[in-house]
Amino acid sequence: MMHVEIWSDVVCPWCYIGKRHFEAALAGFEARDDVQVTYRSFQLDPDAPRESEGDLADRMGARLGGSREEALARLDSMTERMRGAGIESHFDQARVGNTRDAHRLLHLAAQHGAQSAVKERFLKAYFTEGEAIGRAETLQRIAVEAGLPADEVADVLSGDRFAIEVEDDQQVARSLGINGVPFFVVDRAYGASGAQPPEALLELLRQAKAESALDGVSEG
Repeated sequence: MMHVEIWSDVVCPWCYIGKRHFEAALAGFEARDDVQVTYRSFQLDPDAPRESEGDLADRMGARLGGSREEALARLDSMTERMRGAGIESHFDQARVGNTRDAHRLLHLAAQHGAQSAVKERFLKAYFTEGEAIGRAETLQRIAVEAGLPADEVADVLSGDRFAIEVEDDQQVARSLGINGVPFFVVDRAYGASGAQPPEALLELLRQAKAESALDGVSEG
């Protein structure tokens, strides 16, 4: 079984594009039924409040040292890129917030075999629907919509369950030298940074598969 780990955040547009590209690559991979995919936690802004004031353009201008107009131009460009990947985005409605709780729920989703569906729901909620992704009540509703048991979601959000797992994911990212997302790792042996085109990700999967086969022959 091949294991693909994807470090990403739910407020990262490149991560949403990367998810689409990886899904396309996986669909074209001959051994796709033998691939296990795990989404790992990575927070772009771990110190962000649960819900930030001001719109995204203002925050980008402040963080990147540019004007609001420059930030709006970047967002317009990103909107087009996301549209090219089949993703509808409304950055003018984005409500930035801390993603720690979303990542904790993704660990719960892993236990139910529903990580991809929950990840997709969180991304859509933030980029397309303008949901406040840092709010517990928002996460409760959309996580249940994505198929997670309401009582388990409430239990996670009311405490600190999976907090250690979220930090462990980010510590592993640091140990692997990952400082930007999305980042794809296959069997802890092969990696690809950024929203690579589907063809590049498919080649990554095929390379890992071929090397695994060679290792099996040499060990035999």
